Amino acid sequence: MDTNVLQRYWAGERDFVGLKLANAKLNRAELTNINLSQADLRGARLIGANLQQANLSNACLANADLTDANLEGADLRGADLSAALLLRTNLSQARMVGANLKWASLAGANLAGADLDDAILSRTILPDGSSLSPALSLDRL
Repeated sequence: MDTNVLQRYWAGERDFVGLKLANAKLNRAELTNINLSQADLRGARLIGANLQQANLSNACLANADLTDANLEGADLRGADLSAALLLRTNLSQARMVGANLKWASLAGANLAGADLDDAILSRTILPDGSSLSPALSLDRL
């Protein structure tokens, strides 16, 4: 299935709304401008993948590994990134309104210009390695 998606992408297809890719291995994949809104990417490995300007709105990325991935300008509104690994991930200018980042690790991530309004950040490890307790909100940082 992973190879099929890449072949379709290389052939010019960009619309993969609602696609089921749980536990897919897409390390270092070049997927700029792809539409994976509402996709199931639970447990997927996207280490070093380029998802610049990707639409991942309302996608399930729980337990996904996005270490060293490029999500610059990506649409992650309403996405479930609970317990995801976002180590050293480029999330600059990403739209993450309402995203679930509970238990996610953002250590070393670039969040410059990212919109985290209404994002769930309980138990999230922040870029500097600190963690938000359930009672702490971004307003107090």
